[in-house]
Amino acid sequence: MRLRFCLLVCLTFLSLGCGNSEPPATPEALRDSATEALATNSSELLGVVNPATARQATREVLFGDLAHYRFELQVGPGEHDVVTVHRVVRENAPWWPARTQRAVFMLHGDAWGFDAAFLSSVGSAHVPREQSIAAYLAQEGVDVWGMDMRWVGVPAGQQDFSFMAGWNLGTHARDLGASILLAKALRLTNGSLGSLHLLAWSRGAMVAYAYLNDEARLPRGLRQVDGFIPVDMVMRHAPQYAEQQAWACGRHAALKARRDSGIYEGGLLGAAPGITLQAIGQLAALAPSAPSPLLPDDVFGPGTGRPTNRRAAIVSAAATGALLKPLEPLAPGYHLLAGKPDETGLPGSLTYTPEAYLYEYAQRAAPYQSLNEVVESDAWTCGLDVPYDDRLSQVKLPVLYVGAGGGVGEYGVFSTSLLGSNDVTSLIVRDHPVAERALDFGHADLFLATSARQRVWRPILQWVRAH
Repeated sequence: MRLRFCLLVCLTFLSLGCGNSEPPATPEALRDSATEALATNSSELLGVVNPATARQATREVLFGDLAHYRFELQVGPGEHDVVTVHRVVRENAPWWPARTQRAVFMLHGDAWGFDAAFLSSVGSAHVPREQSIAAYLAQEGVDVWGMDMRWVGVPAGQQDFSFMAGWNLGTHARDLGASILLAKALRLTNGSLGSLHLLAWSRGAMVAYAYLNDEARLPRGLRQVDGFIPVDMVMRHAPQYAEQQAWACGRHAALKARRDSGIYEGGLLGAAPGITLQAIGQLAALAPSAPSPLLPDDVFGPGTGRPTNRRAAIVSAAATGALLKPLEPLAPGYHLLAGKPDETGLPGSLTYTPEAYLYEYAQRAAPYQSLNEVVESDAWTCGLDVPYDDRLSQVKLPVLYVGAGGGVGEYGVFSTSLLGSNDVTSLIVRDHPVAERALDFGHADLFLATSARQRVWRPILQWVRAH
């Protein structure tokens, strides 16, 4: 079946030159190839994607023979119905990606798009350029792809968010399908016929579960994903975690009320979450010792006074639920980056990720986010009925769950059991006992920590090579 499918697709892409060894002459030629691929392999073949049009292609040299391609896809009729598809890959020549037998497609979560989530070292003044998972895997011969959800491209200063009213997990899942289709199609143009695995972090894992649930209605030979790597997210709670399920129900009730009042932009941090994060990072970088204008006196407890900009950044990243009040976190002790407590009991420094790297990272947040997928995610985790899980038992892909001991961690393992796979591996990165989750490896340490290459990315690479 798989061979017949590959032959079918090669015939479908005959005009693109399946297995062609010649590079496209121009970025326009690559864009046109992408557009033709999407038009030829439309929803009549796959049934799970939106019709999409490639608007433009750009190329950026990262270092050595590594390049970063971007494709803008128009996935709907509106001005903001646009996603950016990324490719990080070794090249034989400009606009000529090297042939590979392994590919990983990455989907980000809240606040940060592909560049910030998976390629954050490029352009950093504080870590080597190659110190990010996308660059690491590409250097190791993996063809790395990714997608920015629609909201990543909404510019700062936008006032009317009514266009987000219909964006939800299903919307992003269909966009993911179109983007994966583009990746598979363009890989075929130079004879790259190996497997493609889907790595999805945080909220992106919810979108990925929804996509795989939809793809499961197709015959196995027409499905696009060969393996699934959900990273630090819970879709459904195990029965013993009833309290955490109740937390999800509380988040859902609060955020649904906000959405039902006609607000379609925002997230767990409230309206314009990315603008808040950008300000926190910028102030910490420029005036670390100055009192924070963003937070009131005693915000971190009685007698703590007005925090400095540096302290606001560190505590916001490392303390459990510091910015989420009164909402409960995804898991007990959950935090973005692990911190070391000072004499006040609050984080006074970071444990695994360089402090200046946090300030850069915060400044790279997307200004806005659509609210619907956050509401639906919490409904799903709360145990309410959602239209995204009726075929999960038919998803029989190999699975690698990766969790952070101080993030969602072990709470995300049960979700993988709802799939139909018999090949499930779990990697929980931790240094502390469960009772000390508040001190352990954080949700974003998985991609930002200095030790992430050895502790997280290398095991992922080994799993990809084995599958």
